[in-house]
Amino acid sequence: MPLLTRPITLLSTAFLLASLAWADCECGYTVNGTLYTDLLETDFLHTENINETGWMTQVYTVDSDIARGPFGKDAGPKQVVANPLESRYDWAGDGINGGDAGLQVIVSNPGKGGMVPMGETATNRTDMLYGSFRAAIKLTGEKGTCGAFFWYLNDSHEIDMEFLSSQFNETSHPVNLVLQSEESMNAGFDAENTNAFETHQLPFDPSEGFNEYRFDWFEDRVEFYANGVLLKSMSGDGVPRDPGHLMLSQWSNGDSKWSGGPPKEDAVMTVSYVKGYFNSSDTQRQSDWRNRCPDINAPNATCEVPENTAPPRTNATANTYFFSQQQNMTVNQTLSGGNPNTIASGALSIHGSIQSISTAVLLSSLVLLMTWCS
Repeated sequence: MPLLTRPITLLSTAFLLASLAWADCECGYTVNGTLYTDLLETDFLHTENINETGWMTQVYTVDSDIARGPFGKDAGPKQVVANPLESRYDWAGDGINGGDAGLQVIVSNPGKGGMVPMGETATNRTDMLYGSFRAAIKLTGEKGTCGAFFWYLNDSHEIDMEFLSSQFNETSHPVNLVLQSEESMNAGFDAENTNAFETHQLPFDPSEGFNEYRFDWFEDRVEFYANGVLLKSMSGDGVPRDPGHLMLSQWSNGDSKWSGGPPKEDAVMTVSYVKGYFNSSDTQRQSDWRNRCPDINAPNATCEVPENTAPPRTNATANTYFFSQQQNMTVNQTLSGGNPNTIASGALSIHGSIQSISTAVLLSSLVLLMTWCS
């Protein structure tokens, strides 16, 4: 090998190895200047099996007493249905089962029974502690259900965006913004008489198309949004301060004061995506972040989450932005969409860190240098 090419080869190899240790967004994702270390992004338009995406369909039954209505609830897998687009290259069109593409969360008529079939799913991750969470949802127009996108720890620690289809008409399209708390629990799980409840009228019909619903959870407040527009900020003792997980649900218990119903026909709530940018309460996740983020001020070490200020799927391509579908934006980060020990494609298959990769780069470079010198 000519003498001149040896250091060039060495430097090129070292640069290639070093490039594995640095990627965009390694220190996290920012929303209005607030940094979050973890992400969860689920593209339901191209998902065939929900239980392989970090979500788990809920299966349970509760009688009418526990459901607090004339009917009980029967949550099962037949009520949560994946209906993806036929092609992974498409972003618009009907699903493979017909109708709107996405995750279908269904409430059915109970017939002569006393249990209303309902759909519910939750993230496997239960370590979400403060963050920005959003979902693109088309609500049902069938009367008699409660559709919900929410964060949950227990019945007294809950952040809800709830839609009552019986409230929808030509002049009224409300969303109910709720912080379930110790106060609401003591009031019989009725938050309406607390300062952590508001019915907010929307300027669109939630049952006629997909819209992005979002809540940003801080230590001292929760901010609710629709298509990027701030609806309400709530503070006080109702703001949760412990970790939990995200949920999607549609149900009915026949309570005339809330869900109404049950619906006469199948009521379908369709979700095209869920995105979450959050901090983790898990000590291993926190350690991973410290290792992969040696310099938070480095170029592209953090990435700003794009603001969605219009209903999703209304642009020319109907494409929706996901960091997890871009090159080099989740490398070396433990993905939140599935197994907590799974690293994003293109990186290590075990818990990795900048520190361990940098060590490998140094050792490899040293070996090459010794070989060249000999």
